[in-house]
Amino acid sequence: MMEDTISAIATAPGEGGIGIIRLSGEKAVSIAYKIFRPHSAKSLQEYGNRVAVYGKVYDEHGHIIDEAICIVMNAPNSYTCEDVVEIQCHGGSVVMREILSLTYRMGARPAEPGEFTKRAFLNGRLDLSQAQAVMDIINAKTKASLDMAINHLSGYFSNKIREFRHDILAIIAHLEASIDFPEDDIEDLDFEDTREKVKLLQDKIQKMLASAHMGIILRDGLKTAIIGRPNAGKSSIMNLLLGQERAIVTDVPGTTRDSIEEYVNIGGIPLRLIDTAGIRATDDIVEKIGVDKAYSYAGEAELVLAVFDTNEELSAEDEEIIRLMDKCPGNIIVILNKIDLSGDKNTELLKERLKGCTAAKIRGIVPMSAKNGEGQEGLEELLKEIVYNGRTNIGESQAVCDARHEEILRRTVNLLEEALNTIDMGMSEDFIVIDLRSAWEKLGEITGETFDDDIVNQIFSNFCIGK
Repeated sequence: MMEDTISAIATAPGEGGIGIIRLSGEKAVSIAYKIFRPHSAKSLQEYGNRVAVYGKVYDEHGHIIDEAICIVMNAPNSYTCEDVVEIQCHGGSVVMREILSLTYRMGARPAEPGEFTKRAFLNGRLDLSQAQAVMDIINAKTKASLDMAINHLSGYFSNKIREFRHDILAIIAHLEASIDFPEDDIEDLDFEDTREKVKLLQDKIQKMLASAHMGIILRDGLKTAIIGRPNAGKSSIMNLLLGQERAIVTDVPGTTRDSIEEYVNIGGIPLRLIDTAGIRATDDIVEKIGVDKAYSYAGEAELVLAVFDTNEELSAEDEEIIRLMDKCPGNIIVILNKIDLSGDKNTELLKERLKGCTAAKIRGIVPMSAKNGEGQEGLEELLKEIVYNGRTNIGESQAVCDARHEEILRRTVNLLEEALNTIDMGMSEDFIVIDLRSAWEKLGEITGETFDDDIVNQIFSNFCIGK
């Protein structure tokens, strides 16, 4: 597969000012020579490496397909460390497909999802963590998530993993020296010193693991369900947070019959915001389906925004919301809506009633007005506290932002715990080395220094074609 020359459209689907067709492999340059003619009298071969050359793309019959710019990047100084050619043409879908099809006829094959980045990994330009960061940059939903992805692409996270592996290897080397050369004058092995080194390393990894909650939220978004009885103001809260009229708002109860889902940036935190149907008993079949979905989303959400109307007496529907909150597995923020109105008929009663939610993780109560935005800053501050938990400067941290990385680090901690137990049981150096080497190999799965082909293929299959 690596011997093939691959080709794909590298820009987003649809129409645009510019479209890019990218080729990589040993035939990439020769294909460019066949299909691209510079506007000047020179041939493409006469131009230097990494030079933008203006000209036209011709098919095999000599017909012009489009004006374009061609850039040749010879190996190893390219994204994939192979010969790479980029043809920048007009961004119409028809013209890009025509040029792409032409590259196939000239000897390239369609690139698989993520194959350009996969080749960069296999050729040693990026490690596996950096390769994953490429897709994180593309999918970044906020400035904070972008900073984190760039930090990973720069290799800071990978370097910390390599430091951990180096520390483990140093301990292994000392243990193996005492095993292999017992007759030599090697410093007496101090098992207590070895134990302290292993415990220190375990603590460092645990500290990194503590950032996983924050990192994964910034990468994937916090799944957030808005629940409440009809006309409590759920849709108005959603529209306020989105900054646009996304959900229909009327005085008629039951307007929202289905769930509406949008991503929103709240104080740098991406929320996967779901506005659910108002929870109440109903004979309307369609509304009942929406209510059932509301229960389902509340049970799956990492964060629930429970909205109550402060100007209405607590109703049977409100009591049902409170009972539902007690079953929610995620964090809960209670929003007391419509504080812009003069009445306040249930705030104190509601606060007293919420004390009975023993199982619910209520992180705060926020008085708000969805109409004029009052209280929105308080909601943002509470969200930051839930996500960051006092941590700041995410761009310079070693935040864990991938569930696979989190699991590898967790298993590494367990393997180091096994090494500590082996030491405490007074077992020989050989058994300690086995546990430590397992931890060393497990950490290598993050950077790709030790990896399984199926896992690598799965990672890159989630990439977009052309990247």
